[in-house]
Amino acid sequence: MKKQKTIYESALDQGISRRSFLKMCTALAATMGLDFSQTNDVVAAMETKKRVPVLWLQLQDCTGCSESFIRSTHPKTESVLFDMISLEYTEVLSAASGVQVESNLDAVIENYKGEYILAVEGSVPENAGYLMIGGKSAKDTFIRAAENAKAIISYGSCASWGGIPAAYPNPTKAKPITKLIKNTPTILVPGCPPIAEVMTGVIAHIITFGEIPELDAAGRPKAFYRHRIHDKCNRRAYFDAGLFVESFDDEGAKQGYCLYKVGCKGPSTYNSCAEMRWNGGTSYPIQSGNPCIGCSESNFWDNGPFFTRRAKVPGTQISINPDKVGVAALGVTAAGIAVHGAATIAKKKYDEKKRGEEE
Repeated sequence: MKKQKTIYESALDQGISRRSFLKMCTALAATMGLDFSQTNDVVAAMETKKRVPVLWLQLQDCTGCSESFIRSTHPKTESVLFDMISLEYTEVLSAASGVQVESNLDAVIENYKGEYILAVEGSVPENAGYLMIGGKSAKDTFIRAAENAKAIISYGSCASWGGIPAAYPNPTKAKPITKLIKNTPTILVPGCPPIAEVMTGVIAHIITFGEIPELDAAGRPKAFYRHRIHDKCNRRAYFDAGLFVESFDDEGAKQGYCLYKVGCKGPSTYNSCAEMRWNGGTSYPIQSGNPCIGCSESNFWDNGPFFTRRAKVPGTQISINPDKVGVAALGVTAAGIAVHGAATIAKKKYDEKKRGEEE
């Protein structure tokens, strides 16, 4: 049997220099939220571990997650596809099709039990008539692949929560993958779609440490879903100052004021949009002038209507009425001016009295 190459050896075969390889490992460490001192751990893993077989199922989806994935810049998509993993099955990126690619799916499930990663994009229809793949129901194919996988990565809000297919009235009886499989370690990476570097970062973590990353109570990797978008938002200062966009064509919109009153759900949405941003760190919806619609949260599609303000900011850290923020801020400012003024007058009188005594 031919000796399987390590990730580093595969990289060398692709013409990647040692220097570029180390830069890739450094970028991976940063993407995974690791300390710089842990870069050596990533390098050691890439030098010694073999490429991981990956099966990527697309169920009830729009292909948006795949489109996001292929736009990763840290690491680049080609580094992931050609060096880190062995993508054995995907409906979008596979050159093969039909019997050839379907037989490869079966071969991986049979020959690499407990070794491959299963990536799932799209919700699972309980009504088999709505989605058949290779003559088999999507539900049966998913369950068979999931039961034999080392871990499952749920890419996107459709696979994680049910997504748009599960929106009322849900004719396909769409369900998230966690409703159908319980015994295989599962990582939820919600978003519509998720950020590309979050998608690659999760795979990199499994390869580096041989285990799934630390998850929050909802099953999402803490490294990428530990903060609300509101906490890191570039418009947060305007929220605290009580400066809000009232309509998309007003002066506040031109000045970059907070979008909360026009429906921004950043205060209730956990994601890395404000930190990692999109398209190689270029921007994200709020920075571009569009309110967050909460696409990484459960049931976001039925929590509308979009672009309609909430009465209060949900959450334990902040619970205020935005209409009163500006008034409160002005009150604090006025109080500060008054205290400063009183202190200035007192100091002036003290100095005058002291000069009189000296004379």
